[in-house]
Amino acid sequence: MATLIRALRRVQRSAQGWQFAAITVLLLRGCGGATPIKTLLDDPARFEGKTVRIEGEVQQAMGALGIGAYEVKDATGTMPVVSEAGGAPRAGAHVGVEGTLRAAFTLGTQSLVVLVEKRRYTP
Repeated sequence: MATLIRALRRVQRSAQGWQFAAITVLLLRGCGGATPIKTLLDDPARFEGKTVRIEGEVQQAMGALGIGAYEVKDATGTMPVVSEAGGAPRAGAHVGVEGTLRAAFTLGTQSLVVLVEKRRYTP
């Protein structure tokens, strides 16, 4: 009987560990980190119309009356971002952007891909 109780306790402990691991994986997966810009530019059709996140330094920026456009550069590439509300951040700022990817065209090695900003955050 004591052996059975010890075995049940081991199973219970291992099940708790498994449950903890499963919950941790689900939580980390749900957090959704930034996607490297190169990944988005290499296969824009895969991300077309989907919500993605990028992080990097603002290279160029312009805006007026709450509408703005700016470029975000990470270690892998540069992507233009259009903000329909909230204007553009200053050049040199480090930002995170969540938005909808829009691929206009791909011609040879060149792609015109734009991220339409939904939300801007500080990484």
